[in-house]
Amino acid sequence: MARLIRRSPIQGNILKSLREEEWLRDEECLADMEYLACVHDILTNESFQSMKQYIQHGYTTTLTHCLHVSYYSYKVCKRYNLDYCSAARAGLLHDLYLYDWHTHAKETGEHFHGFTHPGIALRNASHIFELNATERDAIVKHMWPLTMVPPKTWEGFVVSFADKYCGLVETVLRYQNRKVAARA
Repeated sequence: MARLIRRSPIQGNILKSLREEEWLRDEECLADMEYLACVHDILTNESFQSMKQYIQHGYTTTLTHCLHVSYYSYKVCKRYNLDYCSAARAGLLHDLYLYDWHTHAKETGEHFHGFTHPGIALRNASHIFELNATERDAIVKHMWPLTMVPPKTWEGFVVSFADKYCGLVETVLRYQNRKVAARA
């Protein structure tokens, strides 16, 4: 809760600019002022917004995927009296690797994106934002159990599971959309 008090309040013009963003227009999180107070600096950051050019799962952009992971993590952590601000921030930043992972291996020869991108995301996020220990741990360990070392915090587990849940939903929606398109 102390983190919320230290952050500057969202001004009307910031909220208005967020509502004008096409990728945020219909998102439930815009109505949650407490959530926005935790993450507005990330949402308005150019590097973060550049993630809307990369596709994550199916037709979902990396930015939208991270927004969903963030908001689910925030809601779960808030419900269980955990550090919901850190979870929300880590959820937004967990995939801040800033490249198209579908073509990355061909372009660089790096074939282990699932193992390496958490460290890349943490490095990128650390260069742009001040992160606390909970946020750093959740970002770098969000691919657990693939990366073997589990998160040290409950918030890290929540972000990791929210990431798996959102990825599954996005993938299922992709296949459902393909079936509908094939029938048409």
